[in-house]
Amino acid sequence: MASSSASFVELLRQARQGHDYGPLTALIPSARLFRIGLEAAEGHARCRMTYAPELVGFQSLHGGALGALLESSALFELLLQEDTERMPRLISLTTEFLRAGGLQDTFAQGFVTRQGRRVANVRVEAWQQERSRLIATAHATFLMVP
Repeated sequence: MASSSASFVELLRQARQGHDYGPLTALIPSARLFRIGLEAAEGHARCRMTYAPELVGFQSLHGGALGALLESSALFELLLQEDTERMPRLISLTTEFLRAGGLQDTFAQGFVTRQGRRVANVRVEAWQQERSRLIATAHATFLMVP
């Protein structure tokens, strides 16, 4: 277990330093399943969910896929913080769907609103073409495993 933990910490360090997030996103099953990629933008983790026909619900982006994007964005925002060395555990995710998502790539970005030693709160915004026209927001609470 110690070597697995050490390799995870090393993977985090490499992702932070080299801005190569592919190995980090590969660790998260929902990120792989929903085609969620990660890039650094404006000092935060910005996720892109690449459009695919499997992500369509009833003539719009499926709410479950959008929820996975919001959760992943919050998680990656915490993982890219310099003091995070373990995988945070989701306690709760509250999502507000604002408008239907179109059949196109979708972006999300998280912002840490509070980070203590045991619990962290992250606000997430999702949009498609225009950042000013949000399609969903979320508030996530994570247990920062000691």
